[in-house]
Amino acid sequence: MSSERVHRTAHSVEVAAPAGVVYGLISNAVEWPLFFPPNIHVERLEFDGRNERLRMWATANGQIRSWISRRVQDPQTRRIDFRQQHPQAPVETMNGTWTVEERADGTSLLTLLHDFTVIGDRPEDVAWVELAIDTNSGEELDHLKQLAERWTRLDELVLSFEDAVRVKGPAELVYDFLYRVSDWPELLPHVARLELTEDTPGVQVMAMDTRTADGSAHTTESVRICFPHAGRIVYKQTTTPALMTAHTGEWSVLPNETGVTVISQHSVVLREEAVESVLGEGADLAGARRYVREALGRNSLATLNLAKLHAESAIRVL
Repeated sequence: MSSERVHRTAHSVEVAAPAGVVYGLISNAVEWPLFFPPNIHVERLEFDGRNERLRMWATANGQIRSWISRRVQDPQTRRIDFRQQHPQAPVETMNGTWTVEERADGTSLLTLLHDFTVIGDRPEDVAWVELAIDTNSGEELDHLKQLAERWTRLDELVLSFEDAVRVKGPAELVYDFLYRVSDWPELLPHVARLELTEDTPGVQVMAMDTRTADGSAHTTESVRICFPHAGRIVYKQTTTPALMTAHTGEWSVLPNETGVTVISQHSVVLREEAVESVLGEGADLAGARRYVREALGRNSLATLNLAKLHAESAIRVL
């Protein structure tokens, strides 16, 4: 029987938004990578409207961690209980609760509780976990507050779109081109520099300098999670251009009997306070949406078309 001591933390924030809005943001965990800085990717494995099983990737003290989480949603009481299955060491158990309390003035109190045990209960390991929880919880609550308090304008701030190209070539070659991102500086005109680390197979950490249409360059950092058997690569920019507070995306390679469709998907949260400084005095969110759509779409299509060329020009042995 475990002798580890249970450690507990509590974090809360007052939000000037309706409780239903706040609950909606925490209930849809698939969108968390777009809304919460620590979250890289979330896959929903099961959901019956109440009970949910999620595969999650997130940063913790600079490390990329992954686990399965079971959640029970209760929209009537605005409460979500969660429990990690098979957490990564040094964590032995990790459980918690989200609650949203409705205030009489129409605002909300959002609270996030954790209880956890650590293998061996070594003080340095306990301190590591507490630091990760404190850092991530603080960032999550802060960003959720910012989003929820702009809830009437989220449709203006959030932008999602996709581009697609048909390829008459093997799906494996298309995926290979997208996976071998370290080769992109030699192949893609808009990629000036790229540094790649892949300590865990299929988890890529990269820093990239991207050339813009005016000839300047900006640096972004991203984490990519690769699913070769599904023909998917999902990613999140952990350092974004000035015009975005968040940017997530996915490359999907979808074969059928006549060829392959390769899709680039993007979701972005715009940084409203940076619009005029980036685009000039008088620029607005509508102009920022057009600018981001054009810039990201141009680079995505360049990448998709080179993946197409790579696959269609491959030597075939008869």
